[in-house]
Amino acid sequence: MTSSAAGIYGNFGQANYSAAKLGLLGLANTLAIEGQKYNIHCNTIAPTAGSRLTETVMPPVLCESLKAEYVAPLVLWLSHDQCQENGGLFEVGAGWIGKLRWERSQGRIVRKKNQGMFPETVRDQWDNICDFTNATKPANINESVATLVEVLSRVETDEGIAPNPTSAMATAASGISPLEAVGQKLPESTFSYSQTQCILYALGVGMSTKDDDHLKFLYEGHEDFSCLPTFGVIPSQAAMMDGGLGSVPGLNFDFTRLLHGEQYLELFKPLPTSGTLTSQARIADVLDKGSGAVILLDVHTYSGKELLCYNQYSLFIVGAGGFGGKRTSDKAMSTVTHPNRTPDAVMTDTTTRDQAALYRLSGDWNPLHIDPSFAAMGGFKSPILHGLCSFGFAARHVLKQYANNDASRFKSIKVRFVKPVLPGQSLQTEMWKEGNRIHIQCKVKESGAVVLSGAYVDLHAAADGSPQILPEAGGLKSELVFAEIGRRIKDLGAEMVKKVNAVFGWEITKGGDIAAQWTIDLKTGAGALHKGPYSGKTDVTITVSDGDFMEVVQGKLNPQKVQTSPLSIQVAVVGSIRCFSDKTDGTVIDCIQFAE
Repeated sequence: MTSSAAGIYGNFGQANYSAAKLGLLGLANTLAIEGQKYNIHCNTIAPTAGSRLTETVMPPVLCESLKAEYVAPLVLWLSHDQCQENGGLFEVGAGWIGKLRWERSQGRIVRKKNQGMFPETVRDQWDNICDFTNATKPANINESVATLVEVLSRVETDEGIAPNPTSAMATAASGISPLEAVGQKLPESTFSYSQTQCILYALGVGMSTKDDDHLKFLYEGHEDFSCLPTFGVIPSQAAMMDGGLGSVPGLNFDFTRLLHGEQYLELFKPLPTSGTLTSQARIADVLDKGSGAVILLDVHTYSGKELLCYNQYSLFIVGAGGFGGKRTSDKAMSTVTHPNRTPDAVMTDTTTRDQAALYRLSGDWNPLHIDPSFAAMGGFKSPILHGLCSFGFAARHVLKQYANNDASRFKSIKVRFVKPVLPGQSLQTEMWKEGNRIHIQCKVKESGAVVLSGAYVDLHAAADGSPQILPEAGGLKSELVFAEIGRRIKDLGAEMVKKVNAVFGWEITKGGDIAAQWTIDLKTGAGALHKGPYSGKTDVTITVSDGDFMEVVQGKLNPQKVQTSPLSIQVAVVGSIRCFSDKTDGTVIDCIQFAE
């Protein structure tokens, strides 16, 4: 159905139009319910687009920016047989799409049993009636009717003119009761493992024998054989996966609605490479986020009587909010925003198509990560990678970049899980160093989607107290070249933008990893040079090692031998000028002139 913002929000002078457009939304909602059992889905869009109807009232430039072509892709996706959306309402225009939903305040009961209801009472309770704190988001008419049933029940038990229905009514609807749950201990769990499990976990989070530095985590005969620090999440999972969470009073919810929201891990000593560990789990707090509930689960893991590590799981229960609980807790390990500057280091690894199948052998047997039909029921086109697998990738990137893969330097890690990763995609970890805290953000390189946010790793200081040398800061010879390019752009940028009109990305590698990223923007304004990940889109990206880059610049290396990706690049050397072009069709990509 095609509705309109005028129907959703109203618009002066368009009463008949607005009524008809909102009527279409009501029709679509009913068709979505009636058609569901026949696999017929119905959704509604409220587009803003330039058309023959609006070309007389919109400036031509605005019409061009609001072309119907910027609406059509949403319509095509909603019509596709892989799209599971049903009963949705979407605003769309200018290349932007947003989903809308109804929201309802907690409200107030304003009458008592066998007594009348008066406008003065409504007046006196008006601020509370309109208070959207801990607002709920009813998804269907059954949820609406259920609230009225609870209201009638409370009126009959003489609980009228009450505060927000936070206890009896809301708890009954959500199945969550903090008073019962907080402080409850789960049954103690044990976890026995050998060096095999340590190696399997390391492989599961992307370690490989192609990197000599990884061998200490993959070969039990290595003189420094160690267990990766993030293996500390594995023993603690047994506390939840053995059904202990479902036995806690006050936590009556549908486990298919449970999402892993955040994770904190702290080590008190390096993990042994084998042993039997015990974990004690406790409900630290329960929070009401309106659209769902958050359970903070604290797990302490011991070797005998010695505390090895502490985990805090933040578990989000979709649809279980609205019980009137608090929204924040001083017991929660908080996420932290990364510094507002380009990253100090970036490291990228490509996951394999079998990454999830390999990681699940560490103990997370959820079929969401292996069974396509199960993943489809969750709305995914294919099985997704475990969030804790991405967590492991990011942590070992930090360990390599700033601790020389010394597991004893690792202290703690905190992450928020934002979006799923598909096996086969590349994980790119951006890092900012501030003292012994490394702020991190992890993205899917192919899409730019952030998958881990608000994250950080805390390291113990180096044993000798010496500062850590950052390979990417001052350790790359190419940095001087890009500094010169930046100077040239300042002098001649506007002239070059007119001639070139393109954006070029450079990924400079060292030891097989991306050590620096540069973007030469000769398309916008007077041109610019950016260091670090680029938020926009490049016309071409060249990946080359620092050494090869300098050898080509100095004319010492045959350009045909340079390994670049994703294009095959050839370099023509004419005096002090180096011209980079696409080997396949000869298109000139970039030209740089160097002083002697």
